[in-house]
Amino acid sequence: MRKHFAPLFILLIIFTSCNDQKVAENASPNDLPRSTPEAEGISSLAISTLIDSMNLSNLGFHSIMIIRHGQVVAEGWWNPYREELKHSLYSLSKSFTSTAIGFAVQEGLLTVNDPVISFFPNDLPAEVSDRLASMTINNLLTMNTGHSEGTLNTMRNDSTGNWPKAFLAQPLTHEPGTHFFYNTGATYMLSNIIQQKTGLTVQAYLTPRLFEPLGITGMDWELDPKGVNVGGYGLRVKTEDIAKLGLLYLNKGEWKGEQLLSADWVEEATSKQVTSQEGDNDWSQGYGYQFWRCKPAGLYRGDGAFGQYCIVMPEQDAVVAITSETFDMQACMTLIWKYLLPEMKPDELDEDPEAWNALQSKMKALSLPVPAYATSSPMTSLLQGKVIALEPNEFDIESLAFTFGVNDVSMDIYRPYGQSTMILGVNEWRSSALDRYNLFERPDQQPIRSVTAGTLGWKDSKTMVINVRYLEMANGDEITLSFDEGGKVTLSFLGSVAAGRQDSSENRTPITGVIQQQQETL
Repeated sequence: MRKHFAPLFILLIIFTSCNDQKVAENASPNDLPRSTPEAEGISSLAISTLIDSMNLSNLGFHSIMIIRHGQVVAEGWWNPYREELKHSLYSLSKSFTSTAIGFAVQEGLLTVNDPVISFFPNDLPAEVSDRLASMTINNLLTMNTGHSEGTLNTMRNDSTGNWPKAFLAQPLTHEPGTHFFYNTGATYMLSNIIQQKTGLTVQAYLTPRLFEPLGITGMDWELDPKGVNVGGYGLRVKTEDIAKLGLLYLNKGEWKGEQLLSADWVEEATSKQVTSQEGDNDWSQGYGYQFWRCKPAGLYRGDGAFGQYCIVMPEQDAVVAITSETFDMQACMTLIWKYLLPEMKPDELDEDPEAWNALQSKMKALSLPVPAYATSSPMTSLLQGKVIALEPNEFDIESLAFTFGVNDVSMDIYRPYGQSTMILGVNEWRSSALDRYNLFERPDQQPIRSVTAGTLGWKDSKTMVINVRYLEMANGDEITLSFDEGGKVTLSFLGSVAAGRQDSSENRTPITGVIQQQQETL
C-alpha cells in the first residue's frame, strides 16, 4: 500500500505527476514504465552515492539503467553516449543466442542433447573422433565442448570462410561435458545450428519471438563470411533493450502477461549447470546456458568484454543494465554489490523530493572526462584554409583539412572515393553522423557504422590531439598530429583498448604528410 505524503509535498507531487504524464504521452508504448526510487524501495540518496562512486572509479562507464519491481528508477548516459544509440554487447550477445536456442527447444526444433555433428554433415573431418561425436548442444551452451584452447581465431582465419568446418576440425583434449573452457566459437555454432534448422539468422529468428514483443528495434549483428550471425559477440542494442532481456528472465519468460519463453528454460539457463573458473570472484560461481552466476547469492548475469552487463536480481526483483569500456570488470560489479544491492528494501520508502531532484540532475549531467589540453595554438592560423597531404597509407587517406571555429573544429578526410567530415568539439564532446569506416580503419576491415564524437586540443604549440569515441561501440581512438618547423606532419594512433590495457595491441603505422595550399591538392 502506498504511504500518504506529508502536506508539504502535495504541490511538488502534483507538479511531478503532470510532468510524468507528459513523459508518458511522449513515450513509446514499448518503453519501460518509470517511477521514483523511493516508490520502489530504494533511496535516491543511495543511487546518488552509487553514481558518485562510479564517477570516482574512472572505470569508463557509458550508461546505467536500474529497474525495480518492473519500473525504471534511475537511468543515465555519460555524454557523449546517448539513450537512443545502440551499443556493442560483445559476449553479452551470448545470452541472446542462448535465448534463441530456448525458443527452438520449446518449438520442438531441437533438444539440448542433440549431437552437434548431426547439424553439419558436410563439414565433418575425415575421421570423426568419439569425443567429437559425443559433443551436444548442451556442451556448447555450457562451454564444456572438450576444447582447451580457443577456437574463434582459427575459425576467423580460415581461408575458405567455413567456420563450422574449422571448429569441428580442432582437437578435443577432454571428453565433452568434463572441462569448462570459455569458448566463443561454441556460441557461434549455436547460432549456426539455428540457421541450419530454420533457414534464418539468429537475428531474424529472434525478431518475431523476442525483439518485436519486447519492442527492441534498430539492432544489428555481425555476420560470418557465409552470412551467419557470429552469435558469441557482435550484437548491438540500446541500454533499455538489455534491461528488457533481463526483465524477461526475471519474470520467468513472461512479458506483459504472455509467456514468451518457457519458465523451465529460464530456470535451466540461469542455474548453475557446470563449475566454471577457479577462484573467488564473479566468474567462479558457476555457469548456466550462456549466463554467469554471481557472487551475491541468487544473482545471475549476462556479460560482455569491457563491461557490458545484464544483471538479474530475483530476490530483489531488480535488473541492472550497464554499458562501458572498462578494463576491470570485477570492479564494476563490486560497486553494484557494495552501493546498490544492500539498499534495496522490501517496502516502499517515504518520498524524498529533494534527493530525487538532485539525482535527476546528476544523471542528466553525466559525462566522460574531456581531455584537458589547450584550446588553441599558433598552428591553427597556419592550418586554416590549407590541407595536409599524406603519404600513401593503409587507410587510403589522401589528405586532411581543418576548419577552426569558436567552439568546434571541422576535420575533412579525403579518400580516392570521396570526402567525409567529422566535427570535433573544443573542450567538449561534439557528435558527428560519421561512420567508423570513414575515419582511421583499414579498407580491408569489415565496415561497422557508428555515430562518432570527438574533441580536439593542443598538448603543446606543435602537437594536436584528437580524441574520438565510437558511440555505438565501446571503444575509441586518440590521434596525435605532430608538426615541425618545415610544415611536415606525423600522425600517430593509440586505440583506447591498447591504452587501457597498456599493451602493444596498437598496430597502426604512423603516417607522415606535409601542409600544402588547398588548391594544390584539390
